[in-house]
Order: sequence, then C-alpha cells, then structure tokens
Amino acid sequence: MKNFALIGAAGYIAPRHLKAIKDTNNTLIAALDKFDSVGIMDSYFPDADFFVEFERFDRHIEKLKRQKDIHLDYVSICTPNYLHDAHIRMALRRDAHAICEKPLVLNPWNIDALADIEKATNKKVYTILQLRLHENIIALRNKVLNGPKDKVYDVDLTYLTSRGHWYYTSWKGDSSKSGGIASNIGVHFYDMLSWIFGEVKRNVVHLHTHDRASGYLEFEKARVRWFLSIDYDVIPQEIKDKGQRTYRSITVDGEELEFSDGFTELHTRSYKDILAGNGFGLSDARQSIEIVQQIRNGEISPLQGDYHPFAKKENAKHPFKNGK
Repeated sequence: MKNFALIGAAGYIAPRHLKAIKDTNNTLIAALDKFDSVGIMDSYFPDADFFVEFERFDRHIEKLKRQKDIHLDYVSICTPNYLHDAHIRMALRRDAHAICEKPLVLNPWNIDALADIEKATNKKVYTILQLRLHENIIALRNKVLNGPKDKVYDVDLTYLTSRGHWYYTSWKGDSSKSGGIASNIGVHFYDMLSWIFGEVKRNVVHLHTHDRASGYLEFEKARVRWFLSIDYDVIPQEIKDKGQRTYRSITVDGEELEFSDGFTELHTRSYKDILAGNGFGLSDARQSIEIVQQIRNGEISPLQGDYHPFAKKENAKHPFKNGK
C-alpha cells in the first residue's frame, strides 16, 4: 500500500484521483486546497487529514516522516495550471513521485527544468494522458501505424464546451494562469493527435480570443483543422435543441471518431500503469505543451487555405466588457 497526498482536493477533477487511489488499494494521508468544499473525501478517505494552508500541509507531512516514520510515496496534483510546476517540484523535494493533471506545465522549458530535478531526486514526474488509454483511440493509432506509410489523413476537430460568466472570474479566464483556451480545454486533444499522427510540421493560428481558438496543424501523417470554444452560441442549433451544452466531433477522412463513452475508469487505469512502473512522463507531454505554447504566442494568420469553417463565425464580446 502506497501513501498519497492530494493537492487541489476541491477541484473538478479531484474525485477521479481519489477514486483511482482507492481503486488501486492505496491510501491518502493528507490533502490540501484553499477551498474547504471537500466533503467528497468522505466517500473515499474520511480519515485523511485536510489542510487549507500549504505551510500546515507541508509541516504535517514532515511530522509524519520524522515522528511516525510514515513516508510519502506519491503526490497527486489537481491544482490550477500555473501552479503545476511548483507543486511538482514540491513533490520531488519531498522524496515522492508526482502525478499531475494536464497540462503538465504551461511552457516547454518548464519540462527541461523538471527533468533536471528528476535526475537530482531520482523521482519521477507522471502526467494523466487518459485519451491514450481509450480503446477507440488506440484502435485508430494502430490503424495509422499499420496503414500506408505515405498516407496523410484529413482531420477536423471541433470541441465546444460552453461555460458561464463564472469562467472569466475564475483562474481559468486568466490566460497567465490557465494558458488560455488551447491549454485549458484543448491540450488533451493535441496530445492525442500527436500520439496518433506523429511530429508537428506546421502550426498555424487563425483565431485566439477569450472564448475561442482555431487553427491548422500539420503532422507527419495528418492535416488537422481545429476549433475550440466555450461560447454557447457557437453550438449548432440541433445540439441546443437536445438540451446539450457540449459538442465534440473528430472526423478522420470524413469518418467520425466515436469516443464519447469509455472514460469512467481511465484515471484508475492510468494509476495502475504508474504504480506498475510505467505511465506517461515528461517526454510524453512535451509535444502537446509545445503546441499550446506556440498557439498562445503565435501570430494570427488570415483565413486562407485550410481553416476550420467555424473560424468564420462572428466573434463574441467578453462578458465583462460592459462592466458586468
């Protein structure tokens, strides 16, 4: 049985990590979040100690080690994106492995620095790239790997996941903290595309605003038109008529890739792989981090050649522009 700590216990994704720790027969000894709405812990680890201040959390872990010879094996990190780097460093300095949600970090050079700390501490940094474990995505990758060597696929990626005004008040609406739309809601798709279609050859940005981003990515084996948005108005009317606020579509040579189901146990599977000495590390995350960093800082190109048709939709105003 391994000892875990969890940073970001009140976050949206934290319950999946709590479940994964429980399902792999390990224990949570401490959790941290500056918000105290963490009653979900009762369903998994009611005896775990909880802290709202980092200093007390850190002191508690030290006391367990010094006074009770209880050592930390892993730190699971579910905090806002801009804090991942610091919390990973803390885990390694505490002689524990880090398991971090995506995006692992905001910039590629953060990966280089963490690689140095890995070597110095002899501990590993793992990241959750659960789409790589989805059966249908694995099947597509195998199809590409076993297909014609010179074939280049045409891919359209559309991901619309509407968010309310709260989004812009939270850290997610601050691009310096979230990395912007591409990092916050798109990074796992870029990782999936990289894993399936190989190295990036071109990265063109057609649109990048507070609520949407669009562009063209060319991989070794794919030409990808992509569009991401959190604006409800962008969602097709037939989807709205069904009462849905999210629309996700990936087509490969005109054929829809279906992966709406099968997500329930992917975090647990990720943990099993990590505990077995496998799992995805720094090098696995690099290309997707490079992609989003380039999108964040790239020049906006005119809508010419290959571009996603949704990129022509009328832009929306920021909800706080009028003083709301």
